[in-house]
Amino acid sequence: MAGKLDLDAAVVARARELAARAGQPVVDLARSHTTVSVERAVLRLAGVTGADPDGIPWVNRLVDAVRADVGLGHGVAVPVFHAMATAGIEDVTVLAQKAAAGSVRFTMPASPGAVKRRARRAVAAGLKVVDRRRAERERLIRRYGDPKQRPWIYLIVATGDIYEDIPQAQAAARAGADVIAVIRSTGQSLLDYVPEGPTREGFAGTYATQENFRLMRAALDETSKEVGRYVRLTNYASGLCMPEMATLAGLERLDMMLNDSMYGILFRDINPIRTFVDQRFSRQIHARAGIIINTGEDNYLTTADAVDAAHTVTVSQLLNEFFAHEAGLADWQLGLGHAFEINPDVPESFRLELAHALLAREIFPDAPLKWMPPTKHMTGDVFRGNLLDGFFNLAGALTGQGILLVGMMTEAVVTPWLSDRDIALQNVRYVLNGAGNLHEDFTPGEFIRGRARQVLGEAIDLLERIEDDTLMEAIADGTFGLMKRPADRGKGLDGVAKHEDDYYNPAVDS
Repeated sequence: MAGKLDLDAAVVARARELAARAGQPVVDLARSHTTVSVERAVLRLAGVTGADPDGIPWVNRLVDAVRADVGLGHGVAVPVFHAMATAGIEDVTVLAQKAAAGSVRFTMPASPGAVKRRARRAVAAGLKVVDRRRAERERLIRRYGDPKQRPWIYLIVATGDIYEDIPQAQAAARAGADVIAVIRSTGQSLLDYVPEGPTREGFAGTYATQENFRLMRAALDETSKEVGRYVRLTNYASGLCMPEMATLAGLERLDMMLNDSMYGILFRDINPIRTFVDQRFSRQIHARAGIIINTGEDNYLTTADAVDAAHTVTVSQLLNEFFAHEAGLADWQLGLGHAFEINPDVPESFRLELAHALLAREIFPDAPLKWMPPTKHMTGDVFRGNLLDGFFNLAGALTGQGILLVGMMTEAVVTPWLSDRDIALQNVRYVLNGAGNLHEDFTPGEFIRGRARQVLGEAIDLLERIEDDTLMEAIADGTFGLMKRPADRGKGLDGVAKHEDDYYNPAVDS
């Protein structure tokens, strides 16, 4: 393997092989189970829309009714389209309304062939919309152009009100942001339904809804035309509705989605089986939609020490890569996460950061790595914070990161004002413009190369232990981020079902 770190290609290949062995039992588990959110995503592709007067989506009401009558293990497509044929109903949302009123019963047909064909046609219509949105993105990139520099500058908006988010996002794009991330309202990942319509009442973020996706994408399209480059939009495919979020993102042409294989398990106490089943389907949708996923390894370093736990980031990146490839994602769609979170008081902290960043860059040369700014060691000293962010930006330039999240000097103090974002963007622009292609001139010495080899060796040691004990046991033991999450506990386990022999999902089986 050619590279500045002189990594042994055989050692890197060994790490990937171990990650595949550790991850395969989880893939097998995901292939043999379904969840309420996977089935709701299928019905959203088939055309179910809207919500009842209490705000509960019709798709939730429909899946709940099917589950009560025949369970989830067959999939919902066959019983739903069998009921439509039996009752002479043409609109699947109307069926959902009747099911919620108790006027429709669900059964499994003795000969499901015709029903499967009808279900397949309905879901294919939704997938064609996803395909059109992907083609639309490609046309707009050709028309407006991509950002000329790398890394892409990624900036967060989080007011709670979609109508306030829009002008802030547009202002950020005019000031140089290439990717706008709309942070999701606190606690939404634990809602087992997707709110409906535009929202103005989020807490520390804005509710992720299909209409909010549509509004922000349309606004950024206007700004893309204005600034002469395609501005990308990011949201979250995580939590209890991960597959539905991925589906809605594909339907509304989002460009990136936060989608980590273990974040919800570790930091939201969502059941591991539920999460792995949901993430596989969501990544299949992302692969088809041409969406870049962003993984969440940076979060481990906010709870564990960034030096001692550096190898757990590498292990998670390798696992995320394996799960993503298995689901159909290409390397250019893997925004694997890592972060600048070493305590700045540690001697040689900047050199250690360079070693960790360059290790990720060289193990995953074709992935647009997502480089996260310091948060854990930010204080109320905004001047120190701005300087620390400058070092983070320089590390990103020196190691060729693909996606650079803009650090805020007011991190841990207040939600950023527009003026804070402007100062932070000035910091990024100064470093990236001034450094240019400095990474071409940067040759690490033995300290950095040795540290990178040490972290990779520790990652291999951990993967060997995981292979012996299983990934589920490693998660239960607190290996990642110090969080202990057993497979038989956590939120959402009651929404998981094992496939019956006749399980059918037209979104993946067509």
